[in-house]
Parts: sequence; C-alpha cells; structure tokens
Amino acid sequence: MSGGWAGSDRRSELPADWPQRRALVLDRDGHRCRWHEHGVACGKHATEVDHIKPGNDHRPENLQVLCTDHHAIKSSREGNAARWAVRRQRPAERHPGLI
Repeated sequence: MSGGWAGSDRRSELPADWPQRRALVLDRDGHRCRWHEHGVACGKHATEVDHIKPGNDHRPENLQVLCTDHHAIKSSREGNAARWAVRRQRPAERHPGLI
C-alpha cells in the first residue's frame, strides 16, 4: 500500500460483507464517478468506493463511487484537514534562541 494507507489498519474496520456492499454501490452508481465540481458530475469510469462522511458508517447511503483521481483528491483533503486540526491543538514551540 502507498500513501495514507501505508501502515494503516483501516481495512480491518470494514465489515465482513464489505465485498458485497462494495459491489452493490458500484452497481448502483453504474461504475461512474459521482464527484461534482461546479455542478457537473465527473462521470468517468470508477472502481473506488468512498465513505461520504468519514467514520465507520458503511451503509450504502454513506458510500459513493469515485474515480481514482477524485478519490485521491478527497482523501488528501481529509488527511490535510486532520493534520491541521492536530496542529491547532498543539501549543506553538518557542524558538530555541528565545529560551
């Protein structure tokens, strides 16, 4: 695995029937990317099933099909937002020259 999945145990959190849920969502969305930008759907052939709202809600209503490019964009944005949230909680370190 590469990127954010490297070292992740996220797949272990998926339900046992994930392959069936994934197939259902791919069929429901016609294997077409549901990413919308400026009111227009991407529509490219897609094989990635994404959680609309992060977490462990694996209901079909919270799943969408995305192409590889848009799944990477969405995952990157979510990862960056999480990193910035942690940074905002951490107090700023004082410069060593000012100690």
